[in-house]
Amino acid sequence: MGVGGWLKSMTDYDTPKQIRIQSVTCGCLQSFLYATIALAICCIVIKYRLHQEVDEVNSSIRTSVKGVVDASNRIWDTAEYTISMQAVNSFFVMTNMIKTENQLEQECPEYPSAKSICSSDQSCKKGSVDVHSHGILTGRCVRYNTAVKTCEVRAWCPVESMETPPEPAVLRSSEDFTVLIKNNIHFPKFNDTVLNIPPILNTSCTYNKKTSPLCPIFRLGDILKEANQNFSEVAVKGGIIAIEINWDCNLDRWFYDCSPKYSFRRLDDKKITPGFHFRYARYYKLPDGKEQRTLFKVYGIRFDVLVFGTGRKFDAIELIKNVGSMISYFGLVVTIMELLIRIGQCASCGKSPFYKIYNRRKYEILPFSRQVIYVSYVDEPYVTLIQKPLKTSLQHTEGTIVESHPVKFCDADSCCNSEFNENHDNEQYELRQPLREGAHSPDSRKWCFCGKCQPTEKYHEQLCCRRKEGQCITTTHSFQQLVLCSDTLKKALLYKYPFLILTDANINKELRHFAYKQYIHWSFGSFDLEDRAVVPNCCRWKIRDTYPKAINNYIGFNVE
Repeated sequence: MGVGGWLKSMTDYDTPKQIRIQSVTCGCLQSFLYATIALAICCIVIKYRLHQEVDEVNSSIRTSVKGVVDASNRIWDTAEYTISMQAVNSFFVMTNMIKTENQLEQECPEYPSAKSICSSDQSCKKGSVDVHSHGILTGRCVRYNTAVKTCEVRAWCPVESMETPPEPAVLRSSEDFTVLIKNNIHFPKFNDTVLNIPPILNTSCTYNKKTSPLCPIFRLGDILKEANQNFSEVAVKGGIIAIEINWDCNLDRWFYDCSPKYSFRRLDDKKITPGFHFRYARYYKLPDGKEQRTLFKVYGIRFDVLVFGTGRKFDAIELIKNVGSMISYFGLVVTIMELLIRIGQCASCGKSPFYKIYNRRKYEILPFSRQVIYVSYVDEPYVTLIQKPLKTSLQHTEGTIVESHPVKFCDADSCCNSEFNENHDNEQYELRQPLREGAHSPDSRKWCFCGKCQPTEKYHEQLCCRRKEGQCITTTHSFQQLVLCSDTLKKALLYKYPFLILTDANINKELRHFAYKQYIHWSFGSFDLEDRAVVPNCCRWKIRDTYPKAINNYIGFNVE
């Protein structure tokens, strides 16, 4: 394509070709499918709020635990059982403990275990340290009690016992403790800030999923109950509980809704290494200056407050983007209709006249090959496509019907006289009549049925104007007026090429070439097939005889 052709293509608009089937059933089904998809798109937009712009929540958390309990002959208040955590947005409530009192830094027997039990000093390597040991080995094997000996260590003595935590838990009554969770969120895109605490807080309320779903004060026992856990069981070894706060906010003024929804679940696996514990110590100075400590192995529940959510606000651009992306769903209607037509075609085995017409109208075959040949016979109302290499005469090669009833025309103004319309009916009758005896040439008897073809050895030139015996089209008045008449050809040439100059030197060439095109348009019904349509042998030589070359060296049809 040259520059001019490329520029022209830039100024052209191409639109898909469609076929309209005049059927009440198909029309109603198509309208129903379009309406269903349109309704589905509306429902999706509304349900998933695709008409709104989204912003992620920014959050901060503050917690305050309240409660007092009397356990182990002492009062436990907030300062005792609430221990600050290093994790963000978490708090810890102690529920159980193992206490080792009056520890001094000195030598003492290690707690009995598989590695610490010994029978002599040789079993205890001096200075060695085990990751599970409480101290550094001194190299001596000493008696831990009357039944067993263990390696001596230098550590905080007496060493911590490895016993299991007490059951029931020491602070099992802590399930009645309450925690106030203060959560404020911010949507930076919309510059909107929201708190989970109402302006006037009822401090006597307690969260209940049904009766008080927005109360920010939670009873610990209720939290574990909502997480499907038993507080008394979890309190023995501890655990990790998530308090989830979900903000799903509609920030449009006319539909404003922004309130938290609370949910709870257990994070640690209660089947594999359940629980949560850690150690800490309190140190004292004795009168003699020595340092003493009390070691606490603390079990409890760590509460992780997890905040997530989105803010939404109407945005026209977002609506257009989402609806635009879903308009492609309407293409499903075409797919469904085509599928139903194909199913109907298979069910009728393609014998229905409707499906035959539909296939011819729907699909236009355009093979991409130089070996494609189109032929048309005067006694058959369709164009035939031949796509395979010729192994015999073109006349006897089978092909595929690609177009029925080509538009054969005659422009009344372009004819030499008006006798064509009067003689047209007679010619149609004559073309259907059988050929008179003796009209065949002996060399072309196998493939010529009109008696006017000239012998040739080239397969692609062995083509007659007829499929069955009968009158040759070159003998008809129509052929004379439409294809051979010089006045007709000159008018058509000047109409198509206004600036063409016809001189004695080139007039035969121009008229001959245009006569070929005139015949193709008349017989094939389209100028689109000019390059690959074959003019019958009889017609080609009739045109050549009428407008001959000075030198008899015709190139003919190019099959390559």
